This record gives sequence, C-alpha cells and structure tokens, in this order.
Amino acid sequence: MINKLLPLDLTPETEISRRIQNLKKKMAQAGMDGVFLTHRPDYYYFSGSGQDAWLYVALEHEPLLFVKRYLPRAVAESPLTQIVPVHSVTEIPQIIKDSHGDSAKNMGVAFDIVPVRDFRFYQSLFFGCNWQDAGPLIMSCRAIKSEYELTIMQDVAKISNRVFNFIAENLEPGIRETDLAGRIEAFARTQGHSGRLQTRHYRSVGFSFHIMSGESGGKSGALDSPVCGTGMYTAYPFGAGTRVIKKNDPVLIDLGTMAFGYHMDESRMFVAGKMETQAAGASQAAIDILYHVKDAMKPGVAMKTIFQMSVTMANKLGYEEQFLGLSGLKSKFLGHGIGVELVEDPIISKGRNTALEPGMVFAVEPKFIFKDRFAAGIESVIQITETGSRFLSIIPNKVFMV
Repeated sequence: MINKLLPLDLTPETEISRRIQNLKKKMAQAGMDGVFLTHRPDYYYFSGSGQDAWLYVALEHEPLLFVKRYLPRAVAESPLTQIVPVHSVTEIPQIIKDSHGDSAKNMGVAFDIVPVRDFRFYQSLFFGCNWQDAGPLIMSCRAIKSEYELTIMQDVAKISNRVFNFIAENLEPGIRETDLAGRIEAFARTQGHSGRLQTRHYRSVGFSFHIMSGESGGKSGALDSPVCGTGMYTAYPFGAGTRVIKKNDPVLIDLGTMAFGYHMDESRMFVAGKMETQAAGASQAAIDILYHVKDAMKPGVAMKTIFQMSVTMANKLGYEEQFLGLSGLKSKFLGHGIGVELVEDPIISKGRNTALEPGMVFAVEPKFIFKDRFAAGIESVIQITETGSRFLSIIPNKVFMV
C-alpha cells in the first residue's frame, strides 16, 4: 500500500532554495535577469506546488509564484514566501513591476514547451523584453538529482517492484494484453501510482502499461523506441492491444511508474511456461548488455561512448539486425534521463558527446525486435555516482518465468 500521503511529500524549503539558487546561477551565466516558468513540471520543480500557476524567477529578487487556482493548496504546498493570487496571467507584469520596480529585460522562457500562440501573448504582456530560451537551463538544473530526489526515486522504485511482482503472480495464458494492463493499473493505483505520466514534448505520448506479447512485440510503429506494440486503435497505436497472451509467449512488459512527483521506467521479460530458444537468448543478451554498459557508466565518460559500447556488444553477440529496432528504424539512443518527467535531458545517444556526471539518472533500455515474431529486452534505472554507477531499480534483472 501507499506509505506516503500529504503533507509528508511536501518539498522541503532547503531543497527548493537550492534549486532556485542553481537556476539563478545559470541565469547569470546566460545573461538572463528573469525566467518565466509556465510548464507544470517546471514550476513544480522550482516551487513545490503543481497548482494552476506561473512562476517568475528574477535574478535579484525572491521568486513570485502567481496562482490562478487554487491558492490555499499552493500556500500549503510551496515553501516560497511570495505567493500571489491572480485571476488572469494578464495581471502578472504589473504585479512584477510593483514588486520589483520593473520586469526582466532579458526574459527566459522554455521555447521547447510553450506554444507559439502563448509565446506571442507573453510577448505582448511583457512588452520590450528580449526573449531567450530557458529550456536548456531548466533541464540542466534537473539533470543532476539531489540526495532528496534520489530518496524519492528509491520510494518510487519500491512501488514499481511491487507492481512487477504482481504481474509475476497474475500473468496467465488466455488473457488479452489490454485486460492484463487494466489489472496491473488497478493494482498499481493502490500502491501509489499517480495514474499518468508527465511528458514534455507535445508530440510525445506517455502511457504506463506497455505490454507486447509474441508477434505484437515484433510490430514496429510510430513510437520513437525500438519496440512499439500494436495498441488498440489506429488513433493511438501504442502499447497493449487485443492479442491474447499464449502459453510460452515471450512477453515484454514496460512500465512507467509516477509517484511523489517522480518517475521510474523499467522493462522485464515474462513467459507463462517456457520461452523458446531464440527469445531466451535475446533476453539474456539484453541483460548482458545492460551490465556491460553499467560497468562503463562513470563520471567523465561521454554518452556516445556508452551508446557505441552497446551497439558493439550487440553486434558481437549476433544481434546487429535486431538491436534497437528494425533496419531503417533503429533508435539512436540507448537511455534517457528520468525524474520529474518520464523522459528528460540528457540522452545517452549516438551523437551525444556530453560527459556523465554524478547525480545523473538514466533509464537504460537495450532492446531487440524480431520482425513479426517478438520483442526482447530490459530497462533499468541507473544513477551515476562519484566513482561509477548503481541501480536505482530494485526489480531483479532477470526473465520472469511464471
């Protein structure tokens, strides 16, 4: 059962202060004297409240959290001292001027997430500002997890572990993928799963219960991932479909868990019965690649190096054709940052020269697709430490035989 409820999951004042100071340091380096945060995960990260609000961080002043709805909850949730009720975003520029004397001359906003119409509206409100992209600053702040954040993610990992154990106890031949997904979701909600995942890009999709059995795992599709699943409808062609899971089917189950404001993203192979030889071999190869790259994930190592290590090992093991997707559709990433959103920067990708740093956390997912036959793979969450790396995932890295 869920073992944390409000107000125990409130973000401490010291944590919010650290985040704000980190953002201000990066603002100063980028020449921004103000940042206007509009995306819920972003202003939640820096304020501690997910109410309907906007957050303004000025370089020389205390942050202003403007709350449209609902003020009493925002005040209870956020440790910020300047929390202001507004009926409309149009009130904000004047309040900033009254409080600070003037608004920012060089204003940052997340170009990657603010719609064009909204941005043009903000331009009209903050007339005369020079607008800059604050997205990279925001994501760089979130890329390095604090001990507080890592503790929360460990709690989320416990929820995910209980859900995977539930799957092992309830997977049986004769059930449709989507029906199993429903059972998993019902149980996961009792454990504290929020019921949805936070995603950043407007074209991205976030769904929690991704089940691919037998040949449905061998169907590539629209998802930017080595594996996709069929989904139930052409309008949403991702994840669990109507296929009935059969005895001895290789079943790849990829679960995103969100609780206490943070995510885990993990995959394991299951089989009700005995897995056929090729699927068993590919499943073990994925586990071997996971451990191989984890051993190399240390501060200072370039992300593209980790990616290439996985490709080289997959090729040596004889899986060049199937690794990271079908020919012509292969994913160019092996792992992604994870935290307040399901997929965060940085990405362990083919061309990413960025070095690993202590506190970075990645969902690493070596996966294979065998066209029209099955998918195989694994995904575990790994934290970069001062000297190497460690698993935040606590689910055993194995194939579940049920």
